[in-house]
Amino acid sequence: MSTLVEDNPAKHRFEILVDDALAGFTAYLPRGEVLLFSHTEVEPRFQNMGVGAALIRATLDQVRERGGRVVPQCPFMAAFIDRHPEYNDLVVARP
Repeated sequence: MSTLVEDNPAKHRFEILVDDALAGFTAYLPRGEVLLFSHTEVEPRFQNMGVGAALIRATLDQVRERGGRVVPQCPFMAAFIDRHPEYNDLVVARP
């Protein structure tokens, strides 16, 4: 299974492709260098396979590389950050 996570600025979301199929996305509202993440969705056929976690990890890594920050209003992303405190430095505010 090959995965790729890319920012889709036109749709304001990071998307994960699994074997070239759109498997999920995490939507954001840009606020300068801060991205407010509002919703994460994984296609039903890709659920319970670690796709959501892979999406969030790659998204946060890309935000870090750009020098950005996040507001994790999405419960899925907030829970991921709670389980992976190495990403706490990216968080601007908690909902």
